Amino acid sequence: MTSTTSADTGRASSNRWQALIRRFPLITFFTLANSISWLAWVPYILSLDGLGVLDFRYPDFIAGNQLTAILPGAYLGPLAAAFTVTSITEGREGLRRWRKRLFNFRAPVRWYAFALLAIPVAITLGTLQMPGAEESMMLPSIMVLAVYFPMLVLQFFTTGLAEEPGWRDFALTRLQNRHHPMVATGILGVLWTIWHLPLFLTPWAGPVVDASVIGQFVIGAMSMSFLITLVYNKGRQSLPLVMVLHCTVNNFSSVVWPQLFPEADPRLAWGPTLGLVALAVVAIVASRGKLGYPGSTPSVTTPKVEALA
Repeated sequence: MTSTTSADTGRASSNRWQALIRRFPLITFFTLANSISWLAWVPYILSLDGLGVLDFRYPDFIAGNQLTAILPGAYLGPLAAAFTVTSITEGREGLRRWRKRLFNFRAPVRWYAFALLAIPVAITLGTLQMPGAEESMMLPSIMVLAVYFPMLVLQFFTTGLAEEPGWRDFALTRLQNRHHPMVATGILGVLWTIWHLPLFLTPWAGPVVDASVIGQFVIGAMSMSFLITLVYNKGRQSLPLVMVLHCTVNNFSSVVWPQLFPEADPRLAWGPTLGLVALAVVAIVASRGKLGYPGSTPSVTTPKVEALA
């Protein structure tokens, strides 16, 4: 009698949790994504690479230890959160649709060209608007160009695959079903930015972290969010296309840009951010705020907590 009662209580508790997740799928996703990733990053933050509380370092792999230290948390958070919420709210059929979208390469070629070419051009032109940029500009070596595309592929299967199936395929799709694309992108951009913030306590953020560095990242990430929404909608919700754009920003900024402006004034660091902001503004104006959203857009409203569900 007692075991039956305990089993019934356990099922009832499980059903309550599942009902809560079905009612608030997006809030559940954001909570899980942040909690899992941040928990996985705690050892890195406390290690000798971060705050120095724990007496160990993460092993280096390729370029530093970011792949061994950051990637596990990046994979576990958004992917695990999206998988969990999708399986509970939509079942196996929902997981099948989610997996199918992951391999949707059928986007117009011009949007792949946009992702691969417009981003580098915008970052370069944005930097050239900064004082002293023209004087410090140099052509990158052949070796840099040879490394660029292999690193882009590596980024695609690490950063892109870890983040975009959750943040864009899961979260952006649902947010746009409830809000105008501008509002949906703004919400997601803020939450995506917050997810990254603990990493500023690690070498991921660079050797010196100050208000300027954080400001560059926040503004750049928000600008990227609007560009990603545009290509996601225009590219028939192609997740690989979104991953290409995201990785092009990261790869060009880390591999080519330092070689284009090798001994520049520190103020030039705002150049890539300026370029992304300008390109995002062009995208918003050219799309009349719809960011490529097909059909009629939901009205622009002030989001409430319940509306995130």
